[in-house]
Amino acid sequence: MSNGYKVLLLNGSPHVNGCVARAFDELEKTFHECGIETERINIGNKDIRGCISCNYCSSHGKCVFNDLVNETAPKLAEADGLIVGTPTYYAGSNGQVLSFLDRLFYSSSQSVPKAMKVGAAVVSSRRAGSTSAFEEINKYFTIASKPIASSTYWNEVHGFTAEDVERDLEGLQTMRNLARNMAFLIKAIRLQKEESGIPPQERGAFTHFMSIE
Repeated sequence: MSNGYKVLLLNGSPHVNGCVARAFDELEKTFHECGIETERINIGNKDIRGCISCNYCSSHGKCVFNDLVNETAPKLAEADGLIVGTPTYYAGSNGQVLSFLDRLFYSSSQSVPKAMKVGAAVVSSRRAGSTSAFEEINKYFTIASKPIASSTYWNEVHGFTAEDVERDLEGLQTMRNLARNMAFLIKAIRLQKEESGIPPQERGAFTHFMSIE
């Protein structure tokens, strides 16, 4: 029974049953125990191009490229939380993940309210580079007034295969604690929203520096 709570999980790995998926399995199991519905969307195996700065979205409320980004935007509008999972490539996120997030956050900046929707990054690496990828994903949340859920370690798992992650007991523990913490935040925010709404989001000021002749 979800009571209307929902979290979207975006899998940025091209391996839909790989390391990120194993981490997501642990998250989903714990979310369901906490009464949170989940939906998983695989983006790492899709042809996702980057933003071309055409500003079509500013007048149409959606991206000019009508693909998985536009399909995901209304789901994000209905969700209470968003988890983005990525493998680590050259100490960074999968390029498709970043292209997807660039377009999703920018094209839906007006049409999809994101403030107070809880966010979290989940990173998989064989050995190293995961913390820089972790920070890379979190920056999308901080620019959109999305509280970031934490765990008892950085939200990461280690291994080269899903079977390796199965043996990363601390990583799986971190996923369970992340899901519990995120569920708590989502429920607390829902109560506060019902009582007094979300904090005002000022948008009037836009600082830019132009030479004046």
